[in-house]
Order: sequence, then structure tokens, then C-alpha cells
Amino acid sequence: MEVDEVVSQFGCLQTQDQEELVTQMMRLVGANVNMSAARFYLEMNQWNVQAAVCSYFDLEHSSSANLPGMVFVGDITIGEGESIPPSTQFVKTWRVENPGPDPWPPGVILRFSSGSQLAAVDRVLAGPLDTHTATDISVEMTSPSDPGIYESKWRMSTATGSFFGDTIWVIITVEPAGTMAITQQFQRMDHLGTQPSTHGASYNPFGAPATHSPQTPHAQDMMD
Repeated sequence: MEVDEVVSQFGCLQTQDQEELVTQMMRLVGANVNMSAARFYLEMNQWNVQAAVCSYFDLEHSSSANLPGMVFVGDITIGEGESIPPSTQFVKTWRVENPGPDPWPPGVILRFSSGSQLAAVDRVLAGPLDTHTATDISVEMTSPSDPGIYESKWRMSTATGSFFGDTIWVIITVEPAGTMAITQQFQRMDHLGTQPSTHGASYNPFGAPATHSPQTPHAQDMMD
């Protein structure tokens, strides 16, 4: 939305209620500003919505050219809609890449932005990262106790709070018959040691050890 288009909408903004002013600014600016940022700009401009919106666009325009880049590569764990039992801990891992042109500066973090907060924290350290380099970022989460479909969105952020790059998310289906926890436990077991050779047969880590029966003598040998 252009600044002129936003300014043209100020004629109907008459309220002095601070919470309503925050809501109005978020509606005018769009999804790029959260509640905390909207309140910051309003307080800086004595709760004048027009001045706050103009300050926002001025600052974002001057700093956007300096923001790092980030593109989503793929889900490493937990595909979209994966079935998970209620109240179960799991690790969500995304692979992201810095497409350039500049390295990520120190202090880059992955921040929770919207949806269901499935993690105990709202941010994890992610940077720095060289250009044209990918990295895996993991967040420990816990599925809700009630069955249903839940979505949690996250975005990369500079140390000063500016979002950049693709929005990434996790979508889970919580149901008692979910098998995700068992799957991740199996994956962890794979790193505990080397699986024994089975000469092409499928290996069952929970199967009974194979026993070898003595070879049955041929009938001709018994007759000798």
C-alpha cells in the first residue's frame, strides 16, 4: 500500500482510545507491522496515527535495502499436517538459505510471528550466515492437549526487530493415534550406533536375535 493511499484514509480516524489506534495502524500498514511495533510508532508520535504511519514508511523505506535475505528450502522434520499425539514434545526443523547479496549480521533470530504458539520460547538464535549458504534451524515444541489442526508461523528477524525473508511455519494435526513421537524416537536411535549387517535383509531393532540351527545331515551321509 502506497503512503498516499494510506493518508487518504485518515478522515475517519477520530478515536482517542489507544488500543483502537493500535488496531487502526495495523490495519493501515498491513501484516508487516505487529502490535508492539505499532504501539512504538504511535508513542513516538504522540498517538497521532497519520504521523506514526508516515514514520513507519520512512524508516522501513530507508532500512529495507540493508535487510538480509532468506529463502525457505524445505522441512527437515514434521511435514505439513503430520499427526502428533496430544501434549507430546517434538522438534521442528526448517532448512533455510541466505541468497545474498550480504551475509547475515550477528544477532539474527527466528521469531514466532502468528498462529498457535507451540514453543516455550518465542525466538531462537539463527545467525550469522554466509551468502549462498543453507542452515537448519530447530525449535522445540509441544503439541496442544486438545485434538485439532494447529498452525504456527515464524519469521527471521534482525537484532533490531526488522523481519526479513520468507515466512515459515509448522502445521500439525493433534490426534490420539498420532505416530510422530515414535518416528522421531526411531530417528534418534539411528545415531546411537552402527546397525549390524544383515546381508540385505531388513533390520528390526526390536526383533529377537537370529539363531542358527545345526545343518541337517543329508540322507546319503546318514546311510554311510
